[in-house]
Amino acid sequence: MTSTLELGRRRFLRSSLGLSGALLLGCDESTKNRLSAAHCDPACDGGGACPNDVAGSRVGTAPFINEGDAPLEVPYNAGLDGRLLTDLSRLTPENLVTPSSSFYIRTRQPDRLVVGARWPISVSGLVEAPSELLLDELLPLEQSQGALLLECSGNSRDGHFGLLSSAEWHGIPLRGVLDRLQIRAQATRVLISGFDDHSQPSARSTPGASWVFSFDELTSTGAFLATRLNGQPLPADHGAPVRLFVPGWYGCTCIKWVNEIVLVDDQAPATSQMTEFASRTHQNGTPALARDFQPAQMDQAAMPVRVEKWSADGGVSYRIVGILWGGTKPTDRLQIRCGEGDWQPVAVCPAQSSNRTWTLWSHPWRPATPGDYAIVLRVDDPSVRQRRLDSGYYLREVRIDEV
Repeated sequence: MTSTLELGRRRFLRSSLGLSGALLLGCDESTKNRLSAAHCDPACDGGGACPNDVAGSRVGTAPFINEGDAPLEVPYNAGLDGRLLTDLSRLTPENLVTPSSSFYIRTRQPDRLVVGARWPISVSGLVEAPSELLLDELLPLEQSQGALLLECSGNSRDGHFGLLSSAEWHGIPLRGVLDRLQIRAQATRVLISGFDDHSQPSARSTPGASWVFSFDELTSTGAFLATRLNGQPLPADHGAPVRLFVPGWYGCTCIKWVNEIVLVDDQAPATSQMTEFASRTHQNGTPALARDFQPAQMDQAAMPVRVEKWSADGGVSYRIVGILWGGTKPTDRLQIRCGEGDWQPVAVCPAQSSNRTWTLWSHPWRPATPGDYAIVLRVDDPSVRQRRLDSGYYLREVRIDEV
């Protein structure tokens, strides 16, 4: 079966050769006299101008092409096939928090779920005695976790890359929860499961939401049981009343409707969810044992979210606006290429200061002629792991009708 990354790589190669008759034309050098000096911050790039804006007035956007037709910010389908795609084109420096009603959904609330007055989480496995944790007794441990980004490992251009959002979270640190348990010395890992019983079967997804983590993974990531989204109790489709959140890891690990914690050892098998998402989380094949799974971390990534069209002094110019996210350390080495043009540096202003959420960037662009352009990004730093960028996974094509 062809992996998601391989499909992305093939699409990248086809685009580079002119998929669907696209004209893959180069980006011209940006001209600083097209910039609005009022929006330049010399501190951003060590003293030079920072192209956060273009002169004139914005007259529209150029459309992305060769993507799916799924609706944005409207819930559709149910259960395991339920989705909501975030409209990333709306992001602005003043509006970087995804409203709860627009936060992406991959699997809607199970129709067989019944939420009682007190939500019990069963505890079993390598503990001195099975027990139950009641959510209301854990709530005094709730803390603000700040702004955090979440991306579905199956995020793709067919859904306009809309399975990606960032918002403010509150939750209960999982390490503090585990410290309350009488764990046997043989335990080395934690299996966390959530309610996943749906009346309607899915042709694309396997029921059974669970993932196995090492103690170190839960501690180093700051994993927590999420209880609030943007200051309000979790919405039903986001795991109410409680879900797991593992900062920096793909959403398939962030189990919703958490109802079970099992302490296990290194012989624990991989769960059905781990097996289903093995290729999408960059595993080496499909390991049989949970211990052989690599952390499902999001690598450094970047992509455009809109291409603005501007008019000034009788001319037309464009501004590419995008986001930078993922990875384990901030970077200032982002580069962009449009069509067959040269790689150009992107001045990210303000500079990326955290990998916990996304950073907005913009880049002025003067295409030479109308046509269809493939836009790709990379980080010019071999020490930064960027497997999806390397494969062209986040490539987007845009149609320019006027220059």
